[in-house]
This record gives sequence, C-alpha cells and structure tokens, in this order.
Amino acid sequence: MNILSIQSHVAYGHVGNASAVFPMQRLGVEVWPIHTVQFSNHTGYGSWKGRVFDGPAIEELVEGIAERGVLSRCNGVLSGYMGSADIGTAILSAVARVRALNGEALYCCDPVIGDVGRGVFVRPGIPEFMRDQAVPAADIVTPNQFELEYLSGLTVESLSDIKKAVSIVHGMGPGAVLVTSVETQETPSDTIDLIAGEGGRFWRVRTPKLSLSVNGAGDAIAALFFVHYARSRSAATALAEASASVYGLLKRTEEAGSREILTIAAQDEFVSPTYRFTAEEV
Repeated sequence: MNILSIQSHVAYGHVGNASAVFPMQRLGVEVWPIHTVQFSNHTGYGSWKGRVFDGPAIEELVEGIAERGVLSRCNGVLSGYMGSADIGTAILSAVARVRALNGEALYCCDPVIGDVGRGVFVRPGIPEFMRDQAVPAADIVTPNQFELEYLSGLTVESLSDIKKAVSIVHGMGPGAVLVTSVETQETPSDTIDLIAGEGGRFWRVRTPKLSLSVNGAGDAIAALFFVHYARSRSAATALAEASASVYGLLKRTEEAGSREILTIAAQDEFVSPTYRFTAEEV
C-alpha cells in the first residue's frame, strides 16, 4: 500500500507527519510525506522556529511525484492540519490527480479545526474550507467532538446526538466517520469514547481516561484508522485496531511522564497492541 500524506511536520517531537508517517510505515505501508509546515517543534510549547509552505509548493512536490509515473500506484491520500486555504486547494488537487489514475484510491481527511476548551485554533477561512470543500471530497473523516459539532451544526451532548451529527456528515460525502475524544452524558467520568459510523451503523470503543496532555495523538489515530480501514473496508475493524494501538501508545507515554508521545519507544503498539477493546455496536 502507498499513501500520500500531506500535513504539518516537526523536527523535534511527534505531531502531523512526524506522528502519522512512522506508524503507517510500521504497519508495512509505503508513505510519501509532503509537509505543509516545517517547524522545530509543535506550537504547544509556545515558541517555535520554521515556516509555513504555500499551495504552489505542495503542488510542485505532487508534480514531481507524478513525473516519476507512480501516482497510479497511490492507494490513498491522508491530510491533516492545513496552514492556509490555498494549501487545502492543493491537497484537493492532489486527491483529484490520484483518483483520476486510480479510481479505488481513498481520501482520508482529518478536519483539524479546534478542540473542546480551546475553540477554533486554525487560521480564518480554514474551518469553512474544511466544511464546504475538504470533507465533501473525503471518503473518511476523523473529527474530534468539537469538530463534529462544527461540521454538523449540532450541539452534541448524548450518543443520540453523536449519531445525528455523524449522519449529517455522512450526507456531506464521507462514507466512514471516526469521532475521537467523545464525552457525552453516557460516558463515565473515568473513560473516554471513540465512535465510528458507516452505512447507517455505529460502533463505540470505550477506553480508560488517561491523565496526560500531549499533542499528536489525533494525527496518529487518523493514520492508523485510515490504514486499517483501507485494508479491511470495515469501520468497526479499523476502530478496534486503531483505538488499541493509540491507547497503548498513550499509556506508555503516561507511564514515562513524557511531554511528547513515545512514537518510537512504543512502536510495538502499532503492530501488537498490549490492550484490546471491543468495538460495540450502539
């Protein structure tokens, strides 16, 4: 499997491509990473060095790959944080080029917009671009609860609300939806839920809540869910596999007291998760 992954990158730590690429490689996937930003570290530290690339820079790299004659062998495109709307346009152009050469290729969009407690943290214009252009073009989307509310226009407080919101997102285009970091009225206070929807059916994985705050976990689970979905064509299977790996990764990170997720040290979690969870149909 060959995946074109277009998202942010950091030299130190693990967010964006620095979080998504290695887990996919560890699962035996050939990844072609294109970076939308190149920073020294993630912005959660409060200071960083580096720069944001523009749309033409992304298009130039895609063109270079196309000149190798290999885009027809691309099985999917994964996108995450978009620094600007013109980068988003470049990503959708890449998706169109890949699909024109391989009608079976999938596009997974992690619609990075914001989070509960933080609100919207991307540049103006990005949330609207995600809702109106990127999500409708995607086969798979992986919003968190805050992003699901934005995309659907609904306030989500219960499992029933989640189902309604996911159904609205399905209606926008994507056949598979993974909702991360879900806390509804039915979620026990010491747990956290992940919900996947496909074909009018819904599945939930409930994991213990961990006491850590790190960046990059969402990038990792989007990549893992994408790979497992592409292989199994089952949202339930992809949910169970991806949630097990990411829980193990975060559990190891918590035990180590690390500020960065232990993408390398805990790499066995991607192929042989320590903990397993059942995807329960709800």
